[in-house]
Formats: sequence, C-alpha cells, structure tokens
Amino acid sequence: MLEYIDLIEQTFEFPTEEFKVVDNELHFNGVPLMPVIEQYGTPLKISYLPKITQHIQKARGYFQKAFEKYGYTGKYTYCYCTKSSHFRFVLEEALKNNIHIETSSAYDIPIIRELYNRGLVTKDTYFLCNGYKRPLYAQYISELINDGFHNCIPILDNLTEIDYYEQNIKVNCQVGIRIAADEEPNFEFYTSRLGIRYNEIIDLYKKRIEGRAKFSLKTLHFFVNTGMKDTAYYWNELAKFVELYCELKKICPELDSIDIGGGLPIKTSMQFEFDYEYIIDQIVENIQYICNEQDVPMPDIFTEFGSFTVGESGAVIYSILDQKQQNDKELWYMVDSSFITNLPDAWGLNQKYIMLSINHWNKRYHQVNLGGLTCDSMDYYNSEAHSSVVFLPKIDDEEQLYVGFFHTGAYQESLGGYGGIQHCLIPAPKHVLIQKDAEGNVSTELFAPEQDSESMLKILGYR
Repeated sequence: MLEYIDLIEQTFEFPTEEFKVVDNELHFNGVPLMPVIEQYGTPLKISYLPKITQHIQKARGYFQKAFEKYGYTGKYTYCYCTKSSHFRFVLEEALKNNIHIETSSAYDIPIIRELYNRGLVTKDTYFLCNGYKRPLYAQYISELINDGFHNCIPILDNLTEIDYYEQNIKVNCQVGIRIAADEEPNFEFYTSRLGIRYNEIIDLYKKRIEGRAKFSLKTLHFFVNTGMKDTAYYWNELAKFVELYCELKKICPELDSIDIGGGLPIKTSMQFEFDYEYIIDQIVENIQYICNEQDVPMPDIFTEFGSFTVGESGAVIYSILDQKQQNDKELWYMVDSSFITNLPDAWGLNQKYIMLSINHWNKRYHQVNLGGLTCDSMDYYNSEAHSSVVFLPKIDDEEQLYVGFFHTGAYQESLGGYGGIQHCLIPAPKHVLIQKDAEGNVSTELFAPEQDSESMLKILGYR
C-alpha cells in the first residue's frame, strides 16, 4: 500500500512553491507548521503575511511587462478591495507596497481615517468608493473629500447618487461611473443589479457632470463576477467597456482612467493552472488596440484585487478528534471545530480549498469523510476539487493527526461572522500571524485568542 506522500506526489506536481514536506511534516511557504501547532494548539487560523506582498508585486510586474511590450502610455494603479478582508494586519502589509484602496460600504471610511491617523495612507492615496450608497456611506465619503482627501472618488452606482454630493461636498471633486455589465450567459439575470446602464452613461455625464465646476469625471468602472478569464464572455465585456470609454473620452477630456473590476483567481486546487502573465498581457493589448482604433489616448488602468491579494495568505488547521466508522463504507474523521463557521464558503458555495495532512506523510492513506462539530448535517467536507473523495493518512487511535485547509484568507472571517455568535456556539479559533524577515527567520504573533464564553454571553445579553 502506498504512503500518503506517494499519493500526493503521483497525483500532483509536488512539491510546489507553497508546499513541501520535510521529515514527513508539511511546510507552508517555507514555514514548518508543526511547531506553530505545538505552540498555539488547534483549531487555528494562520495568516502568512509575506504572501500579500508577493502577490501585489507579482501583479505589478505583469502589468509593467505588458506596458513595456506594447508601449502602453497610461499608468497602472493597484487597489486593494477591502471587502475581501478588513483586518488591520492585511491592510498594514498591503500598504507597505504603496497600494491604493477600493471600498464597498460606509464603515470602510472610518478604517481609512484610522489608517491615515497611523500614517499608513495620505490624502494623495486613491480611495475608489464603490457600491450602492446608503445615506451614511455618502455622508462619510463627502466628509472625507471635504477634509482634503482629493483622491477619494465616489463611483456613481445610480442616476441620483450625485444629488447628495452636489448638496454636501463643498470642494471640487472627482467622480467615477460604474457601468452595469452584462452577467455571464449561465447566470440567472442578464444585467448586473449594480451600476448604470450603458445607454444612460452619456446622458448622465451631459446632464449632471459636464460644465459643472464642482465635478470632474475621472474614471469608468466595470466589474464581472467571473473575474479576469480567457473566455469569450470576458473579452466581449471588456471590449464593450473600453469602446464606451473611447466614446465618452471624445466629449469628456478630463476622463483619463478605467477601473477593470473583477479579480484574478487564486489557487484552490493543487491542479490549478492559470497563466496570469498571458491574461494581463492580453488585457493591455486589447485596451491599447481599441483606443488606437478610436484615436483616443490610452487610459490609466486601475485594478481592485481582493482575493488575489489576501486569499493565498490564509489557512485553517484542525486536529482530528476521533475516528467513527458509521457503516461499512463511511469512515468519519471528526475535526475539532466546524466547517460551517470557519470555512463558510465550503458549506454555502461548495467551495473547495487545498486540503493536506500536516503530519504523518509516511503513513498509508485511506478514504475518509471530514465532519464538523455542529449538529447541522451539512457540516462536512468529503470531496476535493480534483476528486470526489478525500484521502488522508491512516492513524491509530493514540496518534494525533492534523489537517490543513489552505488559501482561505479571503472572505471567510466576514462571511462567518468573526467574533460573533456561531452555529452551536462554536467559538472562533485562535488566529496567528506569521512573518518572515529578509534572512528567512520566521516569527509568529497571536492576533486573537480562541473566543471564550464570556464574550458570547455578552453578545447574547446575559452580561
């Protein structure tokens, strides 16, 4: 019978940039995980912060290479989409790279204020304010602009949003317009609920922006849920968008940029293959070609990468509490927390992550189901992206096995209600930050302890 390491090496190209095995124990981005587990215990969330910087620099490098290849005359600006993860440590790491920020709701703005007070952003930083604006969000945006944040740009999501800014912004300001892109062909709806219809964009500009001293149109924005992919759907939506930019640019000289929303995918499988360099190369070439055909200057390009920035930095680690043979075919490994609460996308969207054993790589393997601790029948994980089953090392009852889910750094805390009340009162796990200095020395920091009963009692009204 083959060992677990044989299964992985025969199934995938292994080791990888992120994963290798030393003495039958898994290393994640060069960090041995067993010492981290021994220090902090499980269940455990970890964030490997250098990955954030690596991805920012990777994307910048691809755009720079494409700009040089085609002689592209616009500039590139990397924005971080905060809704992927609002945590302080994420923003602090990302902002080391002189990036800018895209927001989606009112309470992003107090975060910007706090970052400014800490000296991490300036009044020159771009803040692209997307989303449908409830009154408080519009108020906070207006106050930010009135306080001198001249690159805070509200992206208009409907025809009347600008009315609030007309009444409440006291200085000249830049605005953007979000275009309601067509949804992908297999989606339930034809057109995005967000943004303004193509046939209303020009009229909005002429009636509400053109000739008004207070407003200047800085950027056009579009977003496709599929992200940047080599599909006919994506290239068609991008082409329509750039053609509209060209049409509007001819009557709006101050328009100088586009925000090509929709992110780059991250590795959620060991079999992941995606040519980042090719996609970015083609995006730049297509934009340049259409602009040259229309005889308009090439726009500056903004991107708003969220999951791509932070997703591959995260991991969730469980202990196997028990083995339960529930019938002749189904063996359950019970983890010491929950999938519903810790990895809500795995439950709600059937999202798959890279799942690997942390230890016992020299053991034989067998098929198992992974079960969480809530009473919900859906609290399980029993298949991988590449397979309809899960294989893990076979262990004796007295042996301790640890299992990791990787590249979980985007959305899971916010969707799971971090720090709040979870299903069956499953506590939020410890969260550990991992850094690595220039010499390769690894350091860890406890960001948050495991949630305790007192915090739950307070939330529930018992304290």
